[in-house]
Amino acid sequence: MRVPLSWLREYVDLPATETGRDVQAKLVSAGLEVERVEQLGADLKGPLVVGQVLTIEELEGFKKPIRFCTVDVGTANGTGEPQEIVCGARNFAVGDKVVVVLPGAVLPGNFAIAARKTYGKTSHGMICSGDELGMGDDGSGGIIVLPPEHEVGTDAVELLELVDEVLDIAVTPDRGYALSMRGVAREAATAYGLPLRDPALLDVPGPNAFGYPVQVSDPQGCDRFTARTVTGLSPEARSPIWLQRRLQKAGMRPISLAVDITNYVMLELGQPLHAYDRSRVQGAIGVRRAEPGEKLTTLDGAKRTLDAEDLVITDDRGPIGLAGVMGGANTEIDDTEGTTTEVVVEAAHFDPISIARTARRHKLASEASKRFERGVDPEATSAAAQRTVDLLVLLAGGTADGGVTEVIAPSAPRTISIPANHPDKVAGVDYGRETVVRRLQQVGCDVYGQDELIVTVPSWRPDLTDPNDLAEEVIRLEGYENLPSTLPKPPAGLGLTDRQRLHRRVGRALAGAGYVEALNYPFIGEPVFDQLGLAADDPKRRVVKLVNPLSDEEPALRTTLLPGLLQALRRNDGRGSHDLALFETGLVFHPQDELRVAVRLPVDRRPTDEEIASLTDALPVQPRHAAVVLAGAREQAGWWGKGRPADWADAVESARALAREAGTELRVRQGQYGPWHPGRCAELAVVVDGAERVIGYAGELHPRVVKALGLPARACAMELNLDVLEQASAGLPKGPHVSTFPVATQDVALVVSRDVPAADVEAALREGAGELLESIRLFDVYEGEQLGEGRKSLAYALRFRADDRTLTVDEASAARDAAVALAGERAGAVLRS
Repeated sequence: MRVPLSWLREYVDLPATETGRDVQAKLVSAGLEVERVEQLGADLKGPLVVGQVLTIEELEGFKKPIRFCTVDVGTANGTGEPQEIVCGARNFAVGDKVVVVLPGAVLPGNFAIAARKTYGKTSHGMICSGDELGMGDDGSGGIIVLPPEHEVGTDAVELLELVDEVLDIAVTPDRGYALSMRGVAREAATAYGLPLRDPALLDVPGPNAFGYPVQVSDPQGCDRFTARTVTGLSPEARSPIWLQRRLQKAGMRPISLAVDITNYVMLELGQPLHAYDRSRVQGAIGVRRAEPGEKLTTLDGAKRTLDAEDLVITDDRGPIGLAGVMGGANTEIDDTEGTTTEVVVEAAHFDPISIARTARRHKLASEASKRFERGVDPEATSAAAQRTVDLLVLLAGGTADGGVTEVIAPSAPRTISIPANHPDKVAGVDYGRETVVRRLQQVGCDVYGQDELIVTVPSWRPDLTDPNDLAEEVIRLEGYENLPSTLPKPPAGLGLTDRQRLHRRVGRALAGAGYVEALNYPFIGEPVFDQLGLAADDPKRRVVKLVNPLSDEEPALRTTLLPGLLQALRRNDGRGSHDLALFETGLVFHPQDELRVAVRLPVDRRPTDEEIASLTDALPVQPRHAAVVLAGAREQAGWWGKGRPADWADAVESARALAREAGTELRVRQGQYGPWHPGRCAELAVVVDGAERVIGYAGELHPRVVKALGLPARACAMELNLDVLEQASAGLPKGPHVSTFPVATQDVALVVSRDVPAADVEAALREGAGELLESIRLFDVYEGEQLGEGRKSLAYALRFRADDRTLTVDEASAARDAAVALAGERAGAVLRS
């Protein structure tokens, strides 16, 4: 919300010495997010005056149309003689009043004006457009043509209100009232302790039977609808300069008088309005839900297919507007033809949730929907309609029709019971009853009672629903900066859980191995599953969808960490970082088999264990995963050697590192799943309660996945379930026992069939060697003609050691032979001669 300071002063008598920065500080202290203060016209220097075009000479022989003009600027140039100016614009004629900047002036952007020779003529100044004066887009796209009543030589800086300060406020969803001058003025008045001139306090006639007929079929979707009619409008009437300038400063483009007035009142009171050309409305105006498949062409020219949940405005022909979002083209006020002389003004209050869903469903965010979905004051509809009627009568020469239509669904004011000392308990500050009552009254509440206060919430604050909301209002108005800083005192004996310790060890282990943590948003779009090559029945395709996603392209919660990590890999590679090793640990989300509705927890007491358990049961299943992705060089080349690229073995090793941190044995074997290359994919498993469970996969990504996601060639990845890895853990890993006795090393080279996994051979050697085996390492894999077709050689280094003695050669050899024998029995391995 852009708030011009000059406009704000109409409702609050701010001290004349207060600058925009001062007001910003006050509003920020009151809890509004004022992001910046824009200084309009700060670098503007006159003379800038009103001039009248006397003559226009068309200059020939140039690539674009050029005009040599003489302009009467009165005595502003010091001589009273006509000012000679060269101009390329063509949207003005002889006799028009224009804005002229004279030599010696400086326009926004430090653009100095001086007499200069151009196109064979000397131009003494410039005829200005809105963009050149920093006014923004006025819709004309050319020179400013002023109404004829302005005197020649008048100071245009003051006339066009070019010098001002504008507060740019980021309005949070719970403070919809701040999307209006009325709401911001109330906060400013409270912050300065000054009275507020409420623009909504107008004399409004009561409803009668002579108003335009309105039928509301859905009172839940529309609980208030006010209709007023104005006749006898002058088709030639245009928005005055002050109205256009206020709209421009607030960030809106002037369009036509009737539309500008409805936008002006919306900015002033926060109530969106719509004006219909009465001659184009057929029959009574209705409010109902759309019929499935109904069509509506909105004001932006788009033809839309309506949903059964859409709330629409209708006449006898069908839908004429998307309620609370945008009007229809078939009842639009068309000022280009100058035929609209009668309008019907609509001021209604619609259900915020319905409007928000409609705006998102049609991807049609508007100024009206932005306000309705945050909450609009339902009591302001009559005042907003009256204000619109008054301005149409004043500026367009219209006549207010005596008929007034109001459709109101019965509703009672909201009341909240709150102990007078509740804000004191929440803030840890002794405010006292008097301060609490005063602050709540400044918000607009009616307060009764002594120790127990009965608070009636104002209609413009739908966000105030419970005692804690009222406590927050007291605290913010008293000043968050005045809250004391106190450190919490945790009870003794609490610390990290085993799960938290494992997560920290995992992060440190991966960081120590050269991986960089990359945190990603947990949102995905379902098309990514096709890019990852997941089967149609893959469990990862079952997702939890968000009702109100940040992006319609990513409406679901992730079931795997890979999409976010691979996107980060692609982004970094595209920006020149080609040697990458990234990791992430985080939650993934799987829907429950049975949908449960979450209970709403109380805020006035601690929830019971049963309530917390019920809430937890309604949540999706949220295991924690760990994942890594690699691309480019794993070891850099240099004087020490050639270096090497990252490959599938690095991805597998990252999984082994995590298993070591968990103090458990990871079983690695050849696998095949989704995004991984079928010949370079390892399946990762652990034993939990005597049963083996697959916890993830590691290896090189499939070329089709690499191409679909735009990844570097030969990219690798690993992902596993940390929660299951923790279940397989024996607890904190113990430090290694260091024996004082020497090690005995035995090397064996075994020939097996090419399709026998090395992991199976290693498992047999480990089991056969017995308790004397300290470690085993595969140090060579060889395939050649002398081994025979379909055979390979695996060379292992076996280290034997005893805790209580030095092993003899015979003991080491016996252990080796037992290991080889079991490998031969299970894997068909034979010693290579």
